[in-house]
Amino acid sequence: MQNTLLSVRDLKKHFPVDEGAFGQRRRVVHAVDGINFEIGKNEVLSLVGESGCGKSTTGRLILRLIEPTGGEIVFMGEDISKAGRKRMKELRREMQIIFQDPYASLNPRLTVGEIVEEPLIIHKVGTKQDRQQEAAHLLQRVGLNPDVMSRYPHEFSGGQRQRIGIARALALRPKLIVADEPVSALDVSIQAQVINLLKDLQEEYHISYLFIAHDLNIVRIISDRVAVMYLGRIMELAEVEDLYKRPLHPYTQALLSAIPVPDPSQKERKVILLEGDVPSPINIPAGCRFHTRCPKMLPKCKEVIPPLDDFGEGHMAACIRAIEWA
Repeated sequence: MQNTLLSVRDLKKHFPVDEGAFGQRRRVVHAVDGINFEIGKNEVLSLVGESGCGKSTTGRLILRLIEPTGGEIVFMGEDISKAGRKRMKELRREMQIIFQDPYASLNPRLTVGEIVEEPLIIHKVGTKQDRQQEAAHLLQRVGLNPDVMSRYPHEFSGGQRQRIGIARALALRPKLIVADEPVSALDVSIQAQVINLLKDLQEEYHISYLFIAHDLNIVRIISDRVAVMYLGRIMELAEVEDLYKRPLHPYTQALLSAIPVPDPSQKERKVILLEGDVPSPINIPAGCRFHTRCPKMLPKCKEVIPPLDDFGEGHMAACIRAIEWA
């Protein structure tokens, strides 16, 4: 990809688990198990999938909030997967995060102004007056009156708190923002406002997003490309409209079939029901890890691990039957 900002190569995160009264047996949770993708400059890549598939872990790995077990994280041409604390502090200016929970992500002891100024203080940007002016500007830009700077987080609604979190993430003018389900805790009417705000800010500040979500309606609105994740692996990756019109992986087909259609005049779609539960990330199935729930499984799906192949125009899928629908 030209103008690549972030490249993730064979990224893994395995969490060891002790079992037994004295931890005699060690097993491993394969939270993220060898994923590859890129994000271009000023691009939105959405990462979707069921709860527990490794989406949020991936976002935290990219920012090195948790340490990877293996793989490379190449940001602005530099492999940062093993960068030291000093270098990572410098890189924090270029990569930030918007957390899912607007109630837990803000320090209740700080005023709104102090919360937004904090990144500027840590990185020693400007004078005290400069930082206050910048905080006021950012709050205004996300739709809040600068007069609220002296108030505390508990005085705001969930949507307002998320706007404060967005202002804080923007303070250092980062090139990449990991948005970890930023609207899932908000009312539907507020979700639309925050999504529109994120789109406007992307165009204004030329930001790239890794947008983590499970709501496929929202993903279609904001994304340039979409990666579908299941049990620690990427099952499909494509341009957003191509994915929605031509899903190649049975898992993606099932997810899209379950999207509610708000227009009663449209013909009702057949929902693809997935039987059984998602397997434990401790006991990964052999072969394709989706085969235990796949309605289109072949016998060799139990043995062959399908690679993430390109089926044309950058539409990638990890399924041995994808050629039938490509």
